[in-house]
Amino acid sequence: MLVHGILNPQLLSLLARVRHTNTLVIADRGFPFWPMVETIDLSLVDGVPTVLQVLAAVRQNFVVGEACMAEEFLQVNPAATRQAYAAAFSGVRVTHEPHVDLKRRVPGAIGLIRSGDTVQYANMILVSA
Repeated sequence: MLVHGILNPQLLSLLARVRHTNTLVIADRGFPFWPMVETIDLSLVDGVPTVLQVLAAVRQNFVVGEACMAEEFLQVNPAATRQAYAAAFSGVRVTHEPHVDLKRRVPGAIGLIRSGDTVQYANMILVSA
């Protein structure tokens, strides 16, 4: 029985299949569903878990080479939220692009992890190193 780290068996399985340069999406509660992309839905209630909580857990088992988020995230969220995300990405190059372009890249992802987060445009695409 697992007692440390990620306990969700579907999430562990997904992470084990990600290879060099593959992408993984971590999304908020309202992010669209793609039938062709494996989705692990961790949402429980509004705000649980957050995208940052999922990212922290994933980073223990996943080497992030780079990340991409929506430009809109920078425009609509307060400085404290932007700083919390920057800190969570310590050591990772983060780029921003229009949200519509970010969503166009989702079908190429190995999988999508849905959180219960309510932060606007908190979605991210992680590229495996």
